[in-house]
Amino acid sequence: MKKHLYLTVSFLVFSVLSTVGQYNFETVYHCGCTAVKNQQRTGTCWSFSTVSYLESELLRMGKPAMDLSEMYVVRNIYADKARNYVLRQGKANFGQGSLAHDVIRAFKMAGMVPESVYNGLTDGEKVHDHGDMEAALKGMLDGIIKNRNRPNPKWQEAFEALIDVYMGKVPQTFTYEGKTYTPQSFAKELGIHPDDYVSFTSYTHHPFYENCILEIPDNYSNGSYFNVPVSDLRKIVDNALAHDFTVSWDGDVSEKGFSQRHGLAVLPADPDRKDRFENPGPEIAVTQELRQQTFLTYETTDDHLMHIIGMAKDQNGTPYYIVKNSWGETGAKSGYVYMSAPYFDLKTVGIMVHKDAIPEDIRSKLNL
Repeated sequence: MKKHLYLTVSFLVFSVLSTVGQYNFETVYHCGCTAVKNQQRTGTCWSFSTVSYLESELLRMGKPAMDLSEMYVVRNIYADKARNYVLRQGKANFGQGSLAHDVIRAFKMAGMVPESVYNGLTDGEKVHDHGDMEAALKGMLDGIIKNRNRPNPKWQEAFEALIDVYMGKVPQTFTYEGKTYTPQSFAKELGIHPDDYVSFTSYTHHPFYENCILEIPDNYSNGSYFNVPVSDLRKIVDNALAHDFTVSWDGDVSEKGFSQRHGLAVLPADPDRKDRFENPGPEIAVTQELRQQTFLTYETTDDHLMHIIGMAKDQNGTPYYIVKNSWGETGAKSGYVYMSAPYFDLKTVGIMVHKDAIPEDIRSKLNL
C-alpha cells in the first residue's frame, strides 16, 4: 500500500501547475513512476535510474508498483567487470560507474530480486558507501594481474567472498508474497524482456542510422547504440512520453545551468546570468556540430544517469522534460529536475527506450 501511496502523490503533484522561481510549469505528460530514492555515497546512478525505469515499465504493463533491488544489479555488474578487467590484464575500466544497458545485461544474466530480499547493506548499515569497497576490490584485482605466476582460477571465488563482506551474500532462493523464487524465476515472472530495449546516441564520428560502440569510459561492456541525428533523439523521447513510455537518460550535469537545489537544468545563452534559476531566458541554439564539439573536447561527458518520466511547458510554451534523479527527495522539486530542450539537445550522451516507443519512421530506418 505504501508504494501505491507514493504513486498517487506523484500523480497529484505533477497534475497541477508547478512553480520554480518565476518558472511556471504545466504538465503535458506524466508517466507512472515509483518513489525517489537515494544512491547516497556511491557512483551507482546508472543502477538507480535504470531500475527506476524498469519499475515504470512494470507500471506501464499494468503490474503493481514494485521496489526492485539496485544493489543486486550493482553486485552482479561488479563481478562482470572484474572478469573483464582481469582478462584484459588491467587495460579496462573498473570502478563504480556503468550504463543503462548494463542493468539490462545483468537482468538477463542474473535475474532480479526485490529490495526487501537484497539491499546491499551489512552489519546494520543504513547508508550505501562504496569507496572502501571499490578500493579493496580493485586492489585485489591489480594484485592478481601483477602476479608473475599467472592468475589462479580461484580468484573469482576470492572476489565473491570479498564482495560478500561489503554487500552481503545473495540468496539462491527467496520467498516473496508467499511464493518461492530464484532470481531468474522472479525476473521471468516480471515479464520484462531484455531484448526489447534499445540504446541511442547522436554523434557525427559514426554514421547515422547504424549501430556503433560509444567511446565513453563507463562503456566497459562495449554496449552498442543506434546513432541518429539529435532531432531524432528528441523525437524518440517525445513519442515515448506521449505513449506512456519513460526514458533512461545518460548525460552531463556539470553545467552551471544544472541545479538540483532549484530543480532545473537549463542552458542560458549567458551561462553566468545570475537569475537563470529565477526567470526563463534565452538559451543556446544547439546544433549537431556543437554537440560533437563538446563531446570531443570532454565538455560533455557521461557523468550521470537519470530517468525521464514526463514533459511540461513553461509560461512561454517552452518544453521541459521532467526528470527523476537519485539524490533523494531534495531541492525545489523534491528529487526531480525540469530539463529544458536545449539542455537535453547538448548534454544528452545517450538514451534507452523500449523498442515500441520508437516512432515508426525511425524504426523503419533502423530495421527494427
